[in-house]
Amino acid sequence: MEFPTVWIDGVPDPLPEDVHVLDVREDDEWAYGHIEGSQHIPMMQVTTRLDELPEGRILVVCKVGARSGQVAAYLAQHGHDAVNLGGGLLDWESAGRPLVSDTSHPPTVI
Repeated sequence: MEFPTVWIDGVPDPLPEDVHVLDVREDDEWAYGHIEGSQHIPMMQVTTRLDELPEGRILVVCKVGARSGQVAAYLAQHGHDAVNLGGGLLDWESAGRPLVSDTSHPPTVI
């Protein structure tokens, strides 16, 4: 399967094991709900933390897909095989896909 430029409704369930998920939302957004096993680097820190990203395919996520789209484009310009989750975690959650929380509340996208 070729890795698409943008995944919207066609995100495989479950995600392929070789896809690394990068969540670029802010700390409070991350705490309330994120994809289990994803890496959290807020958007404004990505440029200084590129060395923390693995080689291979990266699915970049945020709330609606705007921030993650910018980050995916930036990563692609710097040699990463990165794509954006179109519709973001709001669409992910609406589709019934699982989230985990670092709070005492049920996982949700804020």
